[in-house]
Amino acid sequence: MNSPHILTRRSFLSHASALGLGTALATLTDIPGVMQRALADGTIGQPGANGRVKKLLFIFLRGANDGLNSIVPYGDSAYSTVNRPTLYMAPDPGAGFQSIGPAYTAPSGPATGIFQRADGQDLGGLSLGNGFAALHPGLKFLAPVYNAGELAIVHRVGYPRQSRSHFDSQNYWETGSPRDDTIKDGLLYRAMVESGLATTNALTGVSLQSSLPLILRGSKAAMTNLSDTSRYNLLGVPNNTAGNNKADRFLRDADALRGADRKNRELLELQYENLSKTLQIFASINFNAEFSDNENTDGDLPYNLFPTSNVTNGGWAAHGNNPAKYVVPTSTYELFTQLRAAALVLNKTDAIIAGTQIDGFDTHVAQGAETGTQANLLRRIGWSVYALRKYFQQNPDKCRWDDLVVVTLSEFGRTTIENSDFGTDHAEASAMLVAGGAIKGYRSGQRSGVFGCGPSDSVPWLTGQTGSMFGTEGRYLKRAYDYRSVLGKLIRDHLGATPAQLTQIIPGYGKAGENLQNGGIQSGDGVRVAGEPDLI
Repeated sequence: MNSPHILTRRSFLSHASALGLGTALATLTDIPGVMQRALADGTIGQPGANGRVKKLLFIFLRGANDGLNSIVPYGDSAYSTVNRPTLYMAPDPGAGFQSIGPAYTAPSGPATGIFQRADGQDLGGLSLGNGFAALHPGLKFLAPVYNAGELAIVHRVGYPRQSRSHFDSQNYWETGSPRDDTIKDGLLYRAMVESGLATTNALTGVSLQSSLPLILRGSKAAMTNLSDTSRYNLLGVPNNTAGNNKADRFLRDADALRGADRKNRELLELQYENLSKTLQIFASINFNAEFSDNENTDGDLPYNLFPTSNVTNGGWAAHGNNPAKYVVPTSTYELFTQLRAAALVLNKTDAIIAGTQIDGFDTHVAQGAETGTQANLLRRIGWSVYALRKYFQQNPDKCRWDDLVVVTLSEFGRTTIENSDFGTDHAEASAMLVAGGAIKGYRSGQRSGVFGCGPSDSVPWLTGQTGSMFGTEGRYLKRAYDYRSVLGKLIRDHLGATPAQLTQIIPGYGKAGENLQNGGIQSGDGVRVAGEPDLI
């Protein structure tokens, strides 16, 4: 049923068609100069030899995720009950984190809870098979993605002269310019500008959240934010005869009032055109479609990939409404509605980038270990990546799993030592996840899929009370990778930017002393970084 206060997508389209909306948009042939770019400069958004386009889906973990209790460094004696009395997690008894090989896949099934062992106890840390690192049990569904070689984990990620302000650090991650407050547009927005498609395609970059994030925001092209897939609030008029007449008059008047060219008029008209086109595109997508796993998830039964109600949340309904069978917390249905929409937009349209966010990672109080606040947040991440892999493998249309990269972002890590409120405070480096069918992750007998959390990394993890966990200011986890190196690798070698374009998308990429591509000492604070991880 239509809301009485919403001009629906279809009714708007019928109004626009009847009133000749195209006439009002005729001046769009005069594209702003900054947008006139030959597509031959790079291959962002261009079909490859297989006829398909490379795409990217980002998930921003806002509030600063604790990397040390997400990707757990059991090989470091400083990860202990001395430094983390209530947050420390013991390795799962069956995981054998010192063994070399694939990640440990925690067994489960109908008789147990999803995050429990057969004895009913909570799972502990799950080995990643590199003899050093383990997954938090809330991330257990990353294990099959990792073992397929389609997940890379990059630990000790940060940037020079790390800010510990949420607001500032999120801005620096999203603009790609640490400690530079003069840059006001987002790095993925700049990637869309560099593609040359932002003036011709109705959809290039799309966010699925309450408002358009800075990473997709800029002044020279129109990106799209969809806050509610069930409605697209346009003019706020009733959907009845009087309201439709009012909408008709509005559009007719807008078409008639042609003014002289002024600064940014082209952008405004481009936004108007994109609005009319995106309404039609979104009207053709069934955002309420249900998708299930194609195998018995976790030894149980096929679970819904995007749970948006108790009934579709893991095996809850099939096991007598047993809360231990929820695959994600019940407070997370809005996220999976947005995540499903992001997947559908990438799979059913020409959009190149889509993303959303998960809030709540500012865990100063009662963070929890195997269970609790952070564990519930990590369950969202683990199932999100698992579900996206299964969705794009089973339902390929304009995007296959091999065409997609999923990447997580978070503004900084958290303190090595827990605080007096049984939580953690703002700190330095954290971890990123990078998944996709073409990602170079774990290979049996050849390589680990873990970067930055092992004894053989090019910037070694130093152990003990004076090691990497205390390497910055004697209290914070010291970085080994710059987040711009991870994103730069993906933007160039996955999306298809040229090296010259990459210096426009991430301004520091060609700057002496940053050492983002090949590694070295970063001049900003004298820290050695590894350069680009071998992800793709």
